[in-house]
Amino acid sequence: MFKRMYVQLAVVAFAVIMVLSLAGVQGQVAPQAAVAIDNDDIGGVVTGPRGPEAGVWVIAETRETPTRLIKIAVTDDRGRYVIPDLPKATYDVWARGYGLVDSTKVKAAPGKAVNLTAAAAPGTRAAAEYYPAQYWFSLLQVPPPRDFPGTGATGNGISESIRSQGEWIRNVVNTDGCTGCHQLGNRATREIPEALGSFPNSIAAWDRRIQSGQAGGGMNSRFTQVGRQRALQMYADWTDRIAGGELPAVQPPRPQGKERNVVITMWDWADPKVYLHDEIASDKRNPTVNANGPIYGALEAAADYVPVVDPVRNTASQIKLTVRDPKTPSEGETKPAKPSPYWGDEAIWTSQANAHSFSMDREGRVWIAARVRQNQTQAFCREGSDHPSAKVFPITQSGRQIQLYDPKTKQVTTVDTCFGTHHLNLDNNDTLWFSGSGVVEGWFNTKVYLETKDEAKAQGWTPFVLDTNGNGKRDAYVEPDQPVDPTKDKRINAPFYGVAPSPVDGAIWGSTLGMPGALVRLVPGSNPTSTALAEIYEVPFNDPKASGKGFAPRGMDVDGNDVVWTVLSSGQLASFDRRKCKGPLNGPTATGKHCPEGWAFFALPGPNYKGAVDSASADSAYYNFVDRVDMLGVGKNVALATGNESEALLALVDGKFMSFRIPYPMGFYAKGIDGRIDSPNGGWKGKGVWTTFATRAPFHVEGGKGTTSKIIKFQVRPDPLAK
Repeated sequence: MFKRMYVQLAVVAFAVIMVLSLAGVQGQVAPQAAVAIDNDDIGGVVTGPRGPEAGVWVIAETRETPTRLIKIAVTDDRGRYVIPDLPKATYDVWARGYGLVDSTKVKAAPGKAVNLTAAAAPGTRAAAEYYPAQYWFSLLQVPPPRDFPGTGATGNGISESIRSQGEWIRNVVNTDGCTGCHQLGNRATREIPEALGSFPNSIAAWDRRIQSGQAGGGMNSRFTQVGRQRALQMYADWTDRIAGGELPAVQPPRPQGKERNVVITMWDWADPKVYLHDEIASDKRNPTVNANGPIYGALEAAADYVPVVDPVRNTASQIKLTVRDPKTPSEGETKPAKPSPYWGDEAIWTSQANAHSFSMDREGRVWIAARVRQNQTQAFCREGSDHPSAKVFPITQSGRQIQLYDPKTKQVTTVDTCFGTHHLNLDNNDTLWFSGSGVVEGWFNTKVYLETKDEAKAQGWTPFVLDTNGNGKRDAYVEPDQPVDPTKDKRINAPFYGVAPSPVDGAIWGSTLGMPGALVRLVPGSNPTSTALAEIYEVPFNDPKASGKGFAPRGMDVDGNDVVWTVLSSGQLASFDRRKCKGPLNGPTATGKHCPEGWAFFALPGPNYKGAVDSASADSAYYNFVDRVDMLGVGKNVALATGNESEALLALVDGKFMSFRIPYPMGFYAKGIDGRIDSPNGGWKGKGVWTTFATRAPFHVEGGKGTTSKIIKFQVRPDPLAK
């Protein structure tokens, strides 16, 4: 016993010596630098009560640059860190990590070695305040499978139209439900704000909460669709248990392996009332375009400008968007259903353009999915027009169109399209392909437009038609509600949500929302309006022939081998490889369920909801991107996904996820992902992956009201100390 006590005392004494020798006086230059740094770096050692702290984040933040700059690195297994390439300024530097509370902030300048003393969390509750939203949201108790199909308001409170637990999760929990717009589980959502008012119980509080602000109408309607009282009870029970002291069941792991090699840089680039959707840095086909140039953002619904950051000069600016028709609807016309606890009755979203997503061409021009007019289309889009596509499928109404920004002239040009626009990508022939076009697929030939300025001539569209008679060409077709006719083809209703041309054969892939949802492949042919043929592949859900199950795709992208990657509301990233299909890809049986063997499923990391059977994780991924050329630094053809509940950029490498988490400010929620190579021979410093804080509620992020969206650059270096 005494021998054991002696050993324990010796260990404690050694730890104290290590703390004193490594920590020095916090905030001052270390007597002997633990790491090598240059004049534009800050580095040192993070030490806690038990010695060096491995896998914790060190954050450097300054407001002395033209726009606020934050840079973050992770400590190695000896507690060492290097934050590289900092502009001259005074920084607040501190450590944050799981099991800790924030260390004291230290004022520091580049070129100085700064050691930090980590502070252990005084208890589990204090530690849990730093956990990602997913760990709190996983406490949500979802209805058990036996409660489906729902039996209605007079039965179990779940709508009769909701036929499975998966469909419930899809509609009122995960990406197609609540977490498709904002993060749940952060402090702002797991607590009922006092500013909301006083209520007899939490069900009444949630009933009022979901009617708040300009999004209140949509949230309110969704709860009613799925079974209002049951949905309110589920969320009220969740926040009641948290208020009563329930904590996440597990602690998130600290960064491991290559996760520790990340360098995160972020800049403020918008005002506090707006939210970002996408960003664009380069031409996806050639990511060296726009090297070291500005990054552009889309303020969906929020305001009529494009936020811009110059990452070299650390400046933020704006490009004003315009509309062609002054009567174009404004989001400001949508008044708050009930006052917001943050903004009261103010309509904070005021955009007419309603910009959503981008594509950048070879010259650095930015093509924007944005509104330019009211919903009614021009005459050339309609029945009676001699436009080839209008003859096949006339269109009378559509939503967004196109705006074009040319960085050389600094001019914005409005471009009308008959079809709606949402996401967009260029193929190798400089033709834009869109989602958001409804029951047709729309395209816009940028070469034709730039040469002729004839927007009608440059565009076209086609319905989605399956080759169900199997003769290899498009024929007369039956409508979606009609049975298959062995002598004809069949039109399907399969609106694209995500869209991406294949880099292998030029086919256009798209994701289709729904339960279980699907991927669609469109082969344009020589004259797409009349020759395009589609193939559809449903996500397997309870299919005994499949190796797994999932549901409800949203974002999607295609890798260099023509494998399609999509994120699912079932808490998964999935791949579909058409080459694995064993049966015929057209004909009367090729109507969606004919290739379950093409699918593979990868559960997003982290805990799941309580009682969830149909879901794989409580994480929620809005969109994904394939890094075909290793811009992040973890390999080629790596599928990346937005970890909207795990507050991370997720990278699937050799079948396993790496989580590149944003620890500060808590509440990171991304939508679009892009990448760029600034210097092909510059190693890790010459490239990076870009995304943005894209939650509809930036005021839910750490810091609260007044916090702005940020543009973020991820880079993975060879080791945690690389400069």
